[in-house]
Amino acid sequence: MKGAIHWIAAGLATAWVLLGLRQPETRSEFDLEGFGRLPVIVNGRLQPMDSAARNALVMLRGKQTAMSEDRKRISAIEWLVNLTMAPEQADRMPVFRIDHPEVRSLLNLAADGPNYFAFHEMSDRLDDLQRQAENVQGIGPKDRTAFDRAVLKLQAAVVLYDRLKYSFQPGNSTNLLEELKQYERSIVEGISAWRARQRSAPHDEQQLDRLRDQLKYFESVVASDYLLVIPPQNPEAGLDGWQTFGAALLGALSNTNIPSAVSTYAALVTARKTNKPDDFNSALREYRGWLANLFPAQVARVNREFIYRHWQPFLKSMVLYACALVLGFFSWLGWFKPLNRTAFGLATVAFAVHTAGIIFRMIIEGRPPVTNLYSSAVFVGWGAAALGLVLERIQKDGVGLALSTTIGLITLIIAHNLALGGDTMEALRAVLDSNFWLATHVITITLGYSAMFVAGFIGVIYVVRGALTKSLNPDARARLSSMAYGTICFATLFSFLGTVLGGVWADQSWGRFWGWDPKENGALLVVLWCAIILHARAAGMVRDRGLMNLAIFGNAVTSFSWFGVNMLGVGLHAYGFMDSASFWLAIFVALQLAFIGLNLLPNRYRAS
Repeated sequence: MKGAIHWIAAGLATAWVLLGLRQPETRSEFDLEGFGRLPVIVNGRLQPMDSAARNALVMLRGKQTAMSEDRKRISAIEWLVNLTMAPEQADRMPVFRIDHPEVRSLLNLAADGPNYFAFHEMSDRLDDLQRQAENVQGIGPKDRTAFDRAVLKLQAAVVLYDRLKYSFQPGNSTNLLEELKQYERSIVEGISAWRARQRSAPHDEQQLDRLRDQLKYFESVVASDYLLVIPPQNPEAGLDGWQTFGAALLGALSNTNIPSAVSTYAALVTARKTNKPDDFNSALREYRGWLANLFPAQVARVNREFIYRHWQPFLKSMVLYACALVLGFFSWLGWFKPLNRTAFGLATVAFAVHTAGIIFRMIIEGRPPVTNLYSSAVFVGWGAAALGLVLERIQKDGVGLALSTTIGLITLIIAHNLALGGDTMEALRAVLDSNFWLATHVITITLGYSAMFVAGFIGVIYVVRGALTKSLNPDARARLSSMAYGTICFATLFSFLGTVLGGVWADQSWGRFWGWDPKENGALLVVLWCAIILHARAAGMVRDRGLMNLAIFGNAVTSFSWFGVNMLGVGLHAYGFMDSASFWLAIFVALQLAFIGLNLLPNRYRAS
């Protein structure tokens, strides 16, 4: 039985992962899942409506789920349906996260209690918020206080909320389908009257007045430009032919013809507003069939992303890495072989899911695995996990397992927090739009980062075992030193090659191989630090303990090259600017310095 424990654990973990691929359970009479699969373009990217809802909620609430007025958890797509079709309900849902006490005071909100507030709780003070945000706009980014940043963040959330709220209907709409028919009649009559007036022919001026009234009625909908939900009449028009509901209404003035998709969305809104799920589901089913016939490639693409979003492979990998890490830790306390094999099995399943998630993203985006800071965190963790599992397979001493699970877990946590900024599959900037260089330079240098972190964490394990346990005997020291040295050699090769390839790409894009850009300097720092370590080892300047200290400091160098330069917000490579991680980066560097200090203690203070 003991010999089968690891197989049972791996089997249960695999079954749990595969169960996540099941169709989501229907919790409403309305076909919310079907609505979540509808294609929409947001920020230049085709995606399912479910993704748009999740990304919006993350920017508002920091989570992919919402709370109803009676404090029940609801899905992102249910929240979006309520917001766009029954806003009187959505306005009472606590979806705005407000942590700063001065911002709460500005909006006259409770200073204590939950950090989440509904739109109706602060709607009377939004003018004050806007005036404060306008004042903050005149302050330079580096001079803004925490209050200033909180004001701008909340103002951006309110603007996004409004853009979504009026995607389909004005605020005082009661029956959008009937109002759309009236609008269509007023277009025909109004355009006819206008043309007659141009010819100085008899016409009814009231028809022009009715058309102006109708345009004013739909003014808020026309101004909403977030969700591009109306596909082009010509399937070959591509993504550029998609438009918002309001733009389609306005475009009907030129051809007096409202697209059928507009009528369908009006039917959906009316059915939801009047609580007629059968009408809603029937219109949705018919529309999805129409889309599948005319836009099969786009529908297939958004269906894949819908499955990916529902499956959440990286979240499942995080859970499995955490379980494997705990079992690996207990294996060092006793019963090593069974627990280590079980932990290795769980880590292997976690790595497989991690890999599947990356492949899924590649298929959805049609891109190599690393396109932004979020995907780089996912890929760095994947590379480190792969190296750790290989080392564990060779050494079978638990070190590679600890590396794989620790770095895999930490990097996925970092990626999870990076995802709070919104869409992680956003459209690439023009200068980055090269699959060849993304697949060569970016992957190569990212693997170099992975290897540097693996070497650094080998050093951390060396320090912890040497200072706190008696397990760091000469054989263990030699084995860890050999692992660190080999990993640094790997990191040197990939970091150097990646830096050179980056220079070639820069020469093609910007006309110069090297420009001392912060990101370029960061990459060079990693290469130089690798060279320093290898030179010091080859020249006999350092032995095992010195090599480990250099490897640990490599963690600080690599983290600065990877994340630190993004906080500067300058240079041609400032694509992933962020300032919120500076505290955690400082903590990470301080920890590395603490480990180095611990390793420098005299032998009489060390357990080994």
